[in-house]
Amino acid sequence: MTATAALPADATVYLVGGAVRDALLDRAPGDRDWVVVGTDAQAMRAAGFKTVGADFPVFLHPATGEEYALARTERKSGRGYTGFVVHADRTVTLEDDLRRRDFTINAIAQADDGTLVDPLGGRADLEARVLRHCSPAFAEDPLRVLRAARFMARFAPLGFRVHEDTLALMRGMVEAGELAHLVPERVWQELKRALGEARPSAFLQTLRACGALAVVLPEVDALYGVPQRAEYHPEVDTGVHVEMVVDMAARLAPGDAAIGFAALTHDLGKALTPAEVLPRHPMHEHAGLKPLAALCARLKVPNAEAQLATDACREHLNVHRFDELRDATVHELIERCGGLRQGSRIDALALVCEADKRGRLGHAESDYPQGRALRACRDAALALQAKDVMREGLAGPAIGEALKKARIAAIGAARRSLSGGTAPPATPAG
Repeated sequence: MTATAALPADATVYLVGGAVRDALLDRAPGDRDWVVVGTDAQAMRAAGFKTVGADFPVFLHPATGEEYALARTERKSGRGYTGFVVHADRTVTLEDDLRRRDFTINAIAQADDGTLVDPLGGRADLEARVLRHCSPAFAEDPLRVLRAARFMARFAPLGFRVHEDTLALMRGMVEAGELAHLVPERVWQELKRALGEARPSAFLQTLRACGALAVVLPEVDALYGVPQRAEYHPEVDTGVHVEMVVDMAARLAPGDAAIGFAALTHDLGKALTPAEVLPRHPMHEHAGLKPLAALCARLKVPNAEAQLATDACREHLNVHRFDELRDATVHELIERCGGLRQGSRIDALALVCEADKRGRLGHAESDYPQGRALRACRDAALALQAKDVMREGLAGPAIGEALKKARIAAIGAARRSLSGGTAPPATPAG
């Protein structure tokens, strides 16, 4: 069945948006979006299309399940990104629909025969690597500020930049307080998607350039300009370090937003360091837990992502100095992070810590043996279960204590094996 097989006879359909854009960029396309011109909702339903929702005239194709939207216009009726009146009928043209979109590169349509309809110059902006707004109506939707930053996280590796006029509009929206009307869930969704892109640092840089980072992620914005010790952090600026860490996380765990979020928030405590002790940051890993909890509560971050971020914030220095920890301390760390119940949590923590260590100027290709050691100790501990320590006379809490001792011994053996038989220093660190 072709894309138009089930459409009303008076309708014309076009492929629009990301699928057209990505094809022109020679990128693998994602979901296909279709816009339908010259018909109405009643005719779509009569042709077998199923209505998706009441807010927008969007329908599901009866055979493919793909979304088909009637060409529409939008008129601002209130504050925020939900304050719009939608108009869709047979009189709305394809060009009308394209003009109400966010960026010119997303406002290109393709007919069945492959002909492009590009009234706003989106193809030229693709070639020039420019992210440009379609019309002044861009300023009516505050979510588009976050979308611009997210698109930069995706397309900055291709050389894209935000057009000066678009950046000016975004600044004006921030200054007008429009971003205050965004609901937390939408902010989190845009942040999550940006952290899954190839260059999350471009998301932060774009938001910071228009003043939005201080509004939506003030805990992160506060890190810029905070100095670190140059012998450990040649990049010095903590905000720059965090940019490097999120990019390294994207490299080590492509598309994993949970790893990215933990990388983004692991150093929040450095913004709270008293000025008189800078550029040192004693106990920043503990100081960061309070602002991290506030950020997670405000954005309603899901539990799994919030827990990994908390573990990484609290433990990243312990993992970095892994060789200094006692065997019992290693066991406590793994247990504290839930690694004895769900071993994959240790894999995620190790990746975040590796991104932190390699997200420094001149250290991108550094080895990180601590991550391998942490995983090996987790494996050694999990290889032992209660049945392995059962013996006559053991019952109740004694079984748990015996299992703990056996696991600590197994951790010690694993560490000696990794170090070629030499036991690590028995220091109280940790």
